[in-house]
Amino acid sequence: MRIVMAGVLGGLTLFIWGAVSHMASPLGEAGLQSLPDEESVTAVLRQSVPEAGMYFFPGMDMKAKMTPEQEKAWTERYRTGPAGLLVYRPVGGEPYSPRLFVVEALSNILAATLAAFLLSMAAPGFRQRLLFGAALGAVGWMSVSVSYWNWYGFPTSFTLAEGIEEIFGWALAAAAMGAVLDRAPRPVVAPAA
Repeated sequence: MRIVMAGVLGGLTLFIWGAVSHMASPLGEAGLQSLPDEESVTAVLRQSVPEAGMYFFPGMDMKAKMTPEQEKAWTERYRTGPAGLLVYRPVGGEPYSPRLFVVEALSNILAATLAAFLLSMAAPGFRQRLLFGAALGAVGWMSVSVSYWNWYGFPTSFTLAEGIEEIFGWALAAAAMGAVLDRAPRPVVAPAA
């Protein structure tokens, strides 16, 4: 039960840290920019891309085997550009809907519950738990954000801001979870006769 309580507290800590880091610091906007000539670009997207999805360009049929000539032509298109990744929804939605906040909070709580389980087995003491939490954040950042920077060209400033947010956020969550995990009942020792 302590692990679940620690997970809830850690997840809420992550959720609050995410809100603060995105709304009250420059971390939330690092590497992001508006499209130049947005109306013209979105008009072409509306006309050309009818389905929501994640698109990469220059594109290729991932299921078909390319001939050496096709692969050479694709490689040249990639080299000369433009090249990129587009996450697209033809129909928008509510930018701050309750559903978005609920899913974010639940994912933070579930992740923190797993982290609390690991933390309870691996890191006794406040300093060790803080470092353990920071290491968890670093592992997540390096395995996801750094890979996206490397393979998909995510902006360096965005990737570095993600690193700060993840490492610091998980250290904070570990500190909060440690406060619950450290409250384990102490064994009662009978006095010597």
